[in-house]
Amino acid sequence: MEQAGELLLSKIARGDGHGENSPYFEGWKAYEDDPFHPIKNPNGVIQMGLAENQLSCDLVQEWITSNPEASICSVEGVHEFKDIANFQDYHGLPLFRQGVAKLMGRTRGNRVKFDPDRIVMSGGATGAHEVTAFCLADPGDAFLVPTPYYPGFDRDLRWRTGVQLIPKAKEDNITVKGLLITNPSNPLGTIMDKETLKMVVTFINHNHIHLVSDEIYAATVFSHPGFTSIAEIIEEEDIKMECDRNLIHIVYSLSKDMGFPGFRVGIIYSYNDNVVNCARKMSSFGLVSTQTQHLIAAMLSDDEFVQRFLAESARRLAKRYGIFCKGLRQVGIKCLQSDGGLFLWMDLRPLLKKQTFEEEMALWRVIIHKVKINVSPGCSFHCCEPGWFRVCYANMDDRAVQISLARMRGFVLQNKDVMLSSKKPCSPRNLMLTFSSMRMDDFLMSPHSPIPQSPLVKATT
Repeated sequence: MEQAGELLLSKIARGDGHGENSPYFEGWKAYEDDPFHPIKNPNGVIQMGLAENQLSCDLVQEWITSNPEASICSVEGVHEFKDIANFQDYHGLPLFRQGVAKLMGRTRGNRVKFDPDRIVMSGGATGAHEVTAFCLADPGDAFLVPTPYYPGFDRDLRWRTGVQLIPKAKEDNITVKGLLITNPSNPLGTIMDKETLKMVVTFINHNHIHLVSDEIYAATVFSHPGFTSIAEIIEEEDIKMECDRNLIHIVYSLSKDMGFPGFRVGIIYSYNDNVVNCARKMSSFGLVSTQTQHLIAAMLSDDEFVQRFLAESARRLAKRYGIFCKGLRQVGIKCLQSDGGLFLWMDLRPLLKKQTFEEEMALWRVIIHKVKINVSPGCSFHCCEPGWFRVCYANMDDRAVQISLARMRGFVLQNKDVMLSSKKPCSPRNLMLTFSSMRMDDFLMSPHSPIPQSPLVKATT
């Protein structure tokens, strides 16, 4: 009877295209079944597989307390309740679009301006990516995506659109419609430099395919010289004349930079008028509530607050990153040198008895079920080398940080014999990718990451 009932459902309902069978989501389930709590469940699983930015929530709470009129649910702001509650234009509140455009400029050092009329909202970066895929590709078409990449892309871009993601070109009649890059990188936490970005723009123009630049971690960068947006590159004189702007699209959100994942504010910024018009119509399936727009518009119009928030957030992220790297380094665990993001790329290759993905998964299950820490294995990011793990460090308080480090250090010390017997890997800090001697075709047709300092490419020193 159950089987007959399933036959009445769609292919999407019957299938498993959502990707929940990935170890990336499996780790979340392990945490949900046994969540850590310092008092109620001190031996539970610590969630380090979720890239949330909770380090500066106190600054936002202080601002809201000082600006109660920003909420229509407060005594000071309730007089605007009727207008805001009845507003349903899918263009969005003008002040909201202006505020987001200004924030996007500020997080890129005000070196480039964004047009509020090109701001299209969607239900988080997830919705923004899906809408962009719907606008640019047909079912069966493909996007090139250098590995390692965020596991959620397999859901966001593929599940309902029928679009394929491929790390390299294939000779099987697949139409490649675009290249998707993540800058700053998730999971590596590295940034692309200007020369690399120029090469990317040259490549997509030469092949006349779209470029989707995921820049949702733009304001989490804490290194020098800082983040460079694709929007800056297409303004440079040597690129300006060659670049077809109709091929350039940016995905942004407030989930990471501002720490608002629950507000579901995703942004599509396209230089293609047809994409802007189509995406805006499709956004009616996943609008940001006007109550949220109203609050964020007021917050982002406060220049002094935004400037202070972004600076303090970057400072706190850099400090937390340093604490984790130092704690792991004390027991011989190295991490890739990161520039930003809410995570680090941890090298546990010395703990593998054999350099295989089977061993990586076996180690991951021990970390999940015995050490009680949810970190994400590299294979879930389509990493081509076993032994790397993504560790999120900005979604917890200082106490949880110390407990997680203590657990990890204890586990490593217990397995010191394995580390001593394994072949010593190269230091991630010495692994650099030079593009000057490399054809862009080779770069894209390789499963290696295009990000400088990637652990997945051979040293050129």
